Amino acid sequence: MSTAPDLDIEHVAKLARLALTAEEKATFSAQLGDVLHHIEQLAKVDVTGVEPTAHAFPLVNVWAEDVARSGLSAEAALRNAPVQRDHMVVVPKVVE
Repeated sequence: MSTAPDLDIEHVAKLARLALTAEEKATFSAQLGDVLHHIEQLAKVDVTGVEPTAHAFPLVNVWAEDVARSGLSAEAALRNAPVQRDHMVVVPKVVE
């Protein structure tokens, strides 16, 4: 594991409102250093001519036609209702 020399883990922990032990500071400092080292490696990659994108492959929305259709009849909608009254589902009272 590597640590970044200018990495202030106490400041990062304070920003995140974390109370870290000495062992956690050492562990997280090393892990964060590894992440920053990886980002430095990515910064060295030549991306000349590569167009910035939000996704690795193009996304296309597939929309269905908005066509009005008949819904369920009251009988079909209430078929599985455990209790019903006047073409409505009866549920327990939740507001006093």
